[in-house]
Amino acid sequence: MLAGEQGPTRQKAASLVVDLAFTADSNGFIEVDHAHISGVSVLTGGHGLRRFLSDLAGDGEVAIPTTLNSAGCDHEKMEEMGIEYPDFLEQQFEIVHAYSQLGINATLSCTPYDHGLEVGSGIASWAESNAVCFSNTWTSLITNRESGLSALATALTGYSPKWGLHLEENRVPNLMVRVDCELPEASDWSVFGDWIGSQIPPSWDFPFGPMPYITGLSSAADFEQRKALTAAAANFGCPMLWAHGLTQEPAQMDIVGELVFTKADLEARYAELAPTGQVDLVVVGCPQASLGEVRSTASLVRSHMEMGQRIPEQRLWVFTSSYIYDLAAADGSIDLLEEAGALVLKDTCPEVTPYNRNRYNHLLTNSMKAEHYLTSGLNRLPTSVARLSDCVAHAFDATLSAGPTPILENKAKPQHKSAKVIQSSEFSTNGRGLPSQNEWTVRGKALVTDVPITYLGYVNTDSGVIEETGHPLDGCALEGRVLIYPKGSGSTVAPYVLMGLLYTGKGPLAIINRDVCSLTLPACSLLGLPYGHGFEEDPCMQVNDGDEVELSLLDGIVSLKVIKRV
Repeated sequence: MLAGEQGPTRQKAASLVVDLAFTADSNGFIEVDHAHISGVSVLTGGHGLRRFLSDLAGDGEVAIPTTLNSAGCDHEKMEEMGIEYPDFLEQQFEIVHAYSQLGINATLSCTPYDHGLEVGSGIASWAESNAVCFSNTWTSLITNRESGLSALATALTGYSPKWGLHLEENRVPNLMVRVDCELPEASDWSVFGDWIGSQIPPSWDFPFGPMPYITGLSSAADFEQRKALTAAAANFGCPMLWAHGLTQEPAQMDIVGELVFTKADLEARYAELAPTGQVDLVVVGCPQASLGEVRSTASLVRSHMEMGQRIPEQRLWVFTSSYIYDLAAADGSIDLLEEAGALVLKDTCPEVTPYNRNRYNHLLTNSMKAEHYLTSGLNRLPTSVARLSDCVAHAFDATLSAGPTPILENKAKPQHKSAKVIQSSEFSTNGRGLPSQNEWTVRGKALVTDVPITYLGYVNTDSGVIEETGHPLDGCALEGRVLIYPKGSGSTVAPYVLMGLLYTGKGPLAIINRDVCSLTLPACSLLGLPYGHGFEEDPCMQVNDGDEVELSLLDGIVSLKVIKRV
């Protein structure tokens, strides 16, 4: 494949797989049973995704069963959704069609573990954060946290570098978390999962992300509670977790820190997230609603209908997959929801939908995954969180939270804290390049941070400016700089954001990562952006933001030298 004997599409994919293996110090490759591709919605993938798919040669197909993540709309209900994004449906069709031509099953679901597919065991390459954490935690399916591009490369070749969570020695709890309260509802588990990541200080180093061992959870947890927990924990890069009494006990632990979650923490978080001001829309199903969640929503809706109430102006949107939709239609749940005035959407999910801001400026949800992404730069919508029963009540009665639309306040997170200090001495160090890249030399002004960069939602897709309150580089543009940072974080669609910036000339001159980064490397590999990693000394700490640096690749060795200090 690497030699091009199976066509240019697989050649590009094989080159990326080899680059990833080299960067990760993999001792070989592993055959993969199933892949799941993210980067489908026009809103998330943007022009970078569309340009890449149009450039991808159409002479190859995936080598293993592969499914596709959620799209940005329900194409049958565009009018009801009120989407005003120019040519959105046409662009969405273009993206899905391109994937289908590669032999990918357009399931358009962010919950491949809840799709009637035989993917509960084996080796996977999944590029949907909630699905990664769910599968590694609750099933015997093993997957690394892939980017949309790395998962696509594996889908086309059938191989992945054998590294990370493929290796048993890396599947070890690194964080102890004790729950000291009852969590009866799925939304409680969601709030708790998100809380874990938000408490982690930057000094706690987790090479593969936080992997908590949790005690104190109910051993009678249902599917919806488990799904809510892992989806929210994945907001902060958690690829798997252990729960005493619910999962198999780990063979060993390597605990870095400990956290305790109390009833006061739970109620304080709900109080912070409670709606203030008029709620314009209630969204349920992030990740896409399971059959149990659809039925629970329908049951709550029925209780209001029995009192003669009806949802005005379709103020309740329920998102699910086509597979679950058909099951819910068969048992009458869909009819009940629609009769009450709800809008049931399939093939899409709340975080990848472009909302009509003439109608919707304050959302309410029962999902911390939805809140995490809806409040980011992706949609920048004020989003409140409540238990499912309260969400349904707000859908029926718009007066439950009256007043002006709340203002979305950006808040710095503990993870933004920088440990950098200004350096004045001479500095040079050596690292490694990518097998797919030959000789190059780059000289320019460094843009440096020791805090990961979240591309989707926090890097402006048009200007390339970082827009994340509290981040050391907030307000800085990537264009024309030698970008040095530990790794990417957040959504698995990050490579398409970076590719879009490179296509339009708003990207960096070169990138240096301290850690193995499947969210950054793929874009550099496929578009030939100079890339360095694995340095002898940490460039994130030794290079000042603003230093003039020279970066060169020769015989696989990347040399980094500070030419002029700020």
